[in-house]
Amino acid sequence: MELQEYTRNYLALRNGQDKPEIWVAYKGVIYDVTASRLWKNGKHYEHWAGQDLTDELKDAPHAEGVFERFKVVGKLV
Repeated sequence: MELQEYTRNYLALRNGQDKPEIWVAYKGVIYDVTASRLWKNGKHYEHWAGQDLTDELKDAPHAEGVFERFKVVGKLV
């Protein structure tokens, strides 16, 4: 299945504030974290939704496998 492509600007609007969707990107893949209680209002500890979190994961207490529980909605271009 071909993934829909989204720009950084489009992703930025899915921050839990401007739109009801809460999305984050990691390694070029965009995930829908809207249903996660840990992303309520688009904030997860010191991280904000609507952006690419690839560089920030190294500081997280979990591995990238955490993204496997979320639906893939597209790819970041």
